[in-house]
Amino acid sequence: MKSSLVILYHREPYDEVYENGTLHYREKKSPNGIVPTLKSFFANAERSTWVAWKQVNPRKKEPFQAEISPDGASDSCVVRRIPLTPDQVKNFYHITSKEAFWPILHSFPWQFTYDSSDWDNFQHINQMFADAACEDAAEDALIWIHDYNLWLTPYYIRQKMPNAKIAFFHHTPFPAADIFNILPWREAIVDSLLCCDLCGFHIPRYVENFVSAARSLRPVEITRRVPVDQAFTPFGTALAEPEVTTQVRYGDRLVNLDAFPVGTNPQLIQSILQKPETAERIANIRREVGDNKLIMSAGRVDYVKGTREMLWAYERLLERRSDLHGKINLITTAVQPNQGMRVYKTAQGQIEQLVGKINGRFAKLNWTPIILFTTPIPFEELIAYFKAADIAWITPLRDGLNLVAKEYVVAHEGQDGVLVLSEFTGSAVELPDAVLTNPYASSRMDESINEALAMSPEEQKARMGRMYQAIKRYDVQQWANHLFREARATAILGEEPAEQEEPALV
Repeated sequence: MKSSLVILYHREPYDEVYENGTLHYREKKSPNGIVPTLKSFFANAERSTWVAWKQVNPRKKEPFQAEISPDGASDSCVVRRIPLTPDQVKNFYHITSKEAFWPILHSFPWQFTYDSSDWDNFQHINQMFADAACEDAAEDALIWIHDYNLWLTPYYIRQKMPNAKIAFFHHTPFPAADIFNILPWREAIVDSLLCCDLCGFHIPRYVENFVSAARSLRPVEITRRVPVDQAFTPFGTALAEPEVTTQVRYGDRLVNLDAFPVGTNPQLIQSILQKPETAERIANIRREVGDNKLIMSAGRVDYVKGTREMLWAYERLLERRSDLHGKINLITTAVQPNQGMRVYKTAQGQIEQLVGKINGRFAKLNWTPIILFTTPIPFEELIAYFKAADIAWITPLRDGLNLVAKEYVVAHEGQDGVLVLSEFTGSAVELPDAVLTNPYASSRMDESINEALAMSPEEQKARMGRMYQAIKRYDVQQWANHLFREARATAILGEEPAEQEEPALV
């Protein structure tokens, strides 16, 4: 029996766990993010397939299991794994995706690397994903593809299944056309995305950037534009847009476009806060910092995350505010990157050196200005830190969305706290009540942290209350429901696809 829903995502929905020599597939240790929500659709479809890649060692003698049915899951739910060798993973994910695509997506063209990129390998892996999807998909199936790692998969699916209903969600920013067009494979990527029935992005700006890039390369006609949804700030911030394109025509194909940012999971966060051990951890954190102001800045190591710029701003704060010495603490993270992530290792070293410099300059016997975590913080403990923190300082230079900002707001349940947020995160157009700042301008960073430290409890509650309500209205389940609903509507109302010219798969 073929599947009515096929989800393509680079990560498997379950963890492999060996117990007493037996392999089991169990729930992931980290319950947050989109995977649990996607799994709810995966589990509830009449029959469904989840396609992901799995690194295999060809020297091992154990046979590779391409299809699994996880523990406790219905037999109608199948996880199909694409076997990739370590070299394929390195070239596909660590180099081509992270050293060529990632800097362009985040508007850092000087970080772009072409010579080490393996476009042939990228095409091959996307073809394997498409073949797996087509093998399992029913004729009327919805094929739901996630993120830029699978940019070419819609085209390959369309060649095999001309009438397939394809939805694609882009989890990263989509850059302006002049940045995107630096990619020498730009035509192939755009041609593939134009094979979709529905393309989703976090915010209207990314939709408009995609439309601009597509129109610079192909004769694409805008067929529908509407004012942005009331959930988005229409003007006044760096990524605001007053109108958004919701449909384009390429040849005889209509491609529907939408902006729907991923939400967080307020129910999960609230359930964590209600645990006695969480309350005890929060109390211990506050006991350790005493009456000090506690600032939290969490995020993985990445040059786009603006960690160095935030640390420089903190150093300037300590320079001009000697009254804060011994009365303020900053907690930040620089978790060691995966093996093979060369550029991230450099970023981590820079962060660690800067933290050491600031602590060496200002620390006292009874006070360390910055606490740096270089190992992952479990999600439940992270929520305790968010709840205990007076301020969240989240100022990436560029970020597709940033769920950490939303998690901090939910942890405070609209009662108190201050969110300092970069205008260049997708979530900034949803959360105008944050203290929005420009991380590229040192004066704006200085002004924003001053404002956060001086904000009255009454203003904190008013701002956080409005953000909390907005986040609760549009949580991760609403995000998935929206995409699924729009994709199904497109499948019912969409026109038959037309033949199109061969894309430039250079």
